[in-house]
Amino acid sequence: MVKTHLLEFPTDYPIKIIGRPSDEFRARVHAVVLRHAPELEAERVSERLSGNGNFLSISYTLLAESREQVEALTAELQACEGVMMLI
Repeated sequence: MVKTHLLEFPTDYPIKIIGRPSDEFRARVHAVVLRHAPELEAERVSERLSGNGNFLSISYTLLAESREQVEALTAELQACEGVMMLI
């Protein structure tokens, strides 16, 4: 079976990280993202608090250069303290 890649790089790659709202959560997540996408522009980041304020989603649209970059980023985010879900 031939494995095909659905994405062609470079490409805009959206990722959403969900966790409990806190400055520490924001700082940890942002530090991880910047390690993998150091040229991220501020206007490509947004936040949204859940209706009852229990969860914070931070959305990034990265300019991904390779599948390996995306895989490394998602692996590090999955291991990041406070991250409950990646979308």
